[in-house]
Amino acid sequence: MEVPENNLNTSFFSRYAYAFKAIVIVIMMMVLLIPASMITDVIRERQDRQSSAVEEVSSRWGYEQHITGPILAIPYTVAGSANANYVYLLPEQLKINGELLPQKLKRGIFSVAVYDAKMQLSGSFSPAAIYKSGVPPSALKWDQASVIMGITDLRGIDNQVKMVWNGKTFPFSPGVVNTDLFKSGIQSPVSLASGDTAALAGTFSLELGVKGSGRISFSPVGKTTTVHTSSSWPDPSFDGAFPPKDRRVDAKGFSAAWEIQDLNREYPQSWAGNKYDIHSADFGIKFFMPAESYQQSIRAVKYAILVIGLTFIIFYFIELSQRRAIHPLQYALVGLALCIFYTLLISISEQLNFTLAYLIASGLTIGLISLYVASAYKSGRIAAGIGGTLLLLYGFIYVIISAEDQALLMGSIGLFLTLAAIMYFSRTIKWDKLSEKSTVQ
Repeated sequence: MEVPENNLNTSFFSRYAYAFKAIVIVIMMMVLLIPASMITDVIRERQDRQSSAVEEVSSRWGYEQHITGPILAIPYTVAGSANANYVYLLPEQLKINGELLPQKLKRGIFSVAVYDAKMQLSGSFSPAAIYKSGVPPSALKWDQASVIMGITDLRGIDNQVKMVWNGKTFPFSPGVVNTDLFKSGIQSPVSLASGDTAALAGTFSLELGVKGSGRISFSPVGKTTTVHTSSSWPDPSFDGAFPPKDRRVDAKGFSAAWEIQDLNREYPQSWAGNKYDIHSADFGIKFFMPAESYQQSIRAVKYAILVIGLTFIIFYFIELSQRRAIHPLQYALVGLALCIFYTLLISISEQLNFTLAYLIASGLTIGLISLYVASAYKSGRIAAGIGGTLLLLYGFIYVIISAEDQALLMGSIGLFLTLAAIMYFSRTIKWDKLSEKSTVQ
């Protein structure tokens, strides 16, 4: 007896109904990655707004400050040249002691770390170093010498800077003699008598108050440079060419000390012209903002496929084991709830710290899905099982995004264990019985 073609088609689709359902679920997972990628674009847009807020606050308070000097600049004559040429003499000893007074300024919902640095600089010059510059001493114009200091943003200076050198006071004015060493700074004429090595070898001291934002750095221009700073900021990041020799960081703030020799850098104590990059050995302190919520949110979004995929697999196994079909629309609603978790995370983390925001967003998402499952299945046991599984999943992802150094290792082990659990539970499903039950008699 010949079986009608319609019956053959019906029998085929019935036999492989669960396989077709699995294909539909995979397609839905891929589609739900579209809103996940759109959420990444939202995070980027919020990051841009944060950068704009930082730029606006910094433009009014002061940008990052790079302190270089003091340096003695002495012009010299070159036959046939109309331009001013300079020999630069770096200090023999340079000591910087400073206190950084931090603040958090708000621009809308964004916080910007700023500081007011109060520093005392002292040291001395070596007369012998000037003769190693390669310029004959007779060509030097000692009476036109100047002491120069590089300061990135002059708007941040909040005191009248005066240098006391050999008992004499030399006030600074804005500007630099040229741009061989730095583009922005202050200078003070210090007329010296030719060959007056005693005056050159004397000690100097000055006080500098400067405002800035985000970061402050120093150039180790002394043959021996020692820097000591302290602050009440609890989250510093020491960066640049040299780490601190000694440091203390706790909830009350930090203190750090550097001691750097001329052998640690790539430029000498004196030279002529712009032969060297004086900023090549800069070091400093970044006022780290621990609430880097946007970067952590981006890392969380990267695991969207894992969250959606595992959740759908759990629902699929429940559908197989309970013999209760779940409509594709219900899968879609659950998937959208999982995507909305990320928008909740971003918006809440802008108001609170990331950990608390993650706890609230995941709690709301897990609660919503659990209540929906309890209503759809009329089973508190199934809802509790799914809620517990999601709780473990979100907890696992939080551990991964928090552990930056071990994230790859922990993620790989977690994925392996997850796959092992899926394989273990799927072994109890009688796949052949499902096909037989679906076959048209």
